[in-house]
Amino acid sequence: MPDRTQDNSTISKHAADVLNRRYFLQQAPLALGGTALGALLAQDGFTAEPSPSPTLAKAKSVIFLFMAGGPSQLELFEDKPELKRFHGEAPPASFTEGRRFAFLKPDAKLLGSTRQFSRYGECGMELSELLPYHRSIVDDVCWLKAVATDVFNHGPAKLFMNTGFQAPGRPSFGSWLTYGLGSESQNLPAFVVLQSGPRGPRAGNALWSSGFLPSQYQGVPLRGQGPPILHLQTPAGFDDEGQSRLISTLRQLNEVQLQRSGDPEIATRIAAYETAYRMQTSAPELVELSQETEGTLNLYGAEPGKASFANNCLLARRLVERGVRFIQLYHTDWDHHGGKGADLTDALEKECRAVDQASAALILDLKQRGLLDDTLVIWGGEFGRTPLGEVRGTIGRDHHIDAFTMWVAGGGFRPGYIHGSTDELGFAATSGRVHVHDLHATLLHQLGIDHERLTYRFQGRDFRLTDVHGHVVQEVLI
Repeated sequence: MPDRTQDNSTISKHAADVLNRRYFLQQAPLALGGTALGALLAQDGFTAEPSPSPTLAKAKSVIFLFMAGGPSQLELFEDKPELKRFHGEAPPASFTEGRRFAFLKPDAKLLGSTRQFSRYGECGMELSELLPYHRSIVDDVCWLKAVATDVFNHGPAKLFMNTGFQAPGRPSFGSWLTYGLGSESQNLPAFVVLQSGPRGPRAGNALWSSGFLPSQYQGVPLRGQGPPILHLQTPAGFDDEGQSRLISTLRQLNEVQLQRSGDPEIATRIAAYETAYRMQTSAPELVELSQETEGTLNLYGAEPGKASFANNCLLARRLVERGVRFIQLYHTDWDHHGGKGADLTDALEKECRAVDQASAALILDLKQRGLLDDTLVIWGGEFGRTPLGEVRGTIGRDHHIDAFTMWVAGGGFRPGYIHGSTDELGFAATSGRVHVHDLHATLLHQLGIDHERLTYRFQGRDFRLTDVHGHVVQEVLI
């Protein structure tokens, strides 16, 4: 893998110099000329975009199904008979000592789930009645039952899961990946964000920000209804020839300014104009789900023209087919503390109905099209829910950071494998603990990237997605 710590170093050292055009094209790694030449050579088979370790990569793209708010592993994936047995009682002090919760009171009592669980597939994975479609994929995904994080409030926890740090300003996972591997799509952004649910995720666009990386690596949100990207259409009064001349002139002016200043954000601006120009035809075609067969639409439960998680899952598959590197789907309203609209009965059932069918369909569809082998699909939220009940009119569960469930499919993860376990009440991992930094390290490893070498120098130090932590969890890999 090439060492990316010196990215932009040539430009930054010589920004004060007057660069002639030949030197500019030869030396500036973010220059349009160098980028275009590299892409043309790659198309002709002479070279390829820099890849940290292409021979070791098992995956080339990622779809992250992010359940914003924190789904309850104790209602979905973990049957705890002892928790049901001691329902309504105070937990032993040894289970709660030293643990941090967001809203629980000292007198909180154990809360057993009322959901019915059964085991499915050859792996014998426990699933509740709330996820009937997941039964069809239990042997296709790798189950991580002891995931842990450091942060118990929503915004910071979402940032931690997406950027490896709890405060804004760091690059997101998708930004690190597109920085390290580039893009295989010429007509679409390398990093795309799709949203569903009643509101946007807490922390907002900081979740798909490029942080201190050049802004060309930030995520690009696509809308589920209407034009996929606002202001992409050709302005009134411009024909194709006139717009082409405008883009060409803007490119020339920006190249002159880039030579003078060495500012990589100007290179980003050049690339953005070029990509937007190409997207004027590719983006509308992408979101035209009516091109799909009736069987495919029924598989996902998708309805063309209607914004939904199901439509977004189908769009994710279409984006992977078109070479997009990282696709993140946010579905909100998983924060079930109790109370109106946040209970563990009707409200939880509503969210499960919204995502269950389409999540399973995405795995089945990718598999039958031969795309799952080199696509990583991740399902989970920023944390889980406590074994203790929280009373807010009706009873719910608080945030829990010490042990919760996620799953990963494709890209060399072991299908039908259950990794990790928790204690009899569900408070902590008893085996197979996977910290968020470990998850990031393992995902990057499957994409051919050594997480310790994918770095970027900023404010005098080298940063990376996993900071100074993380190890590859070999047990979950084929």
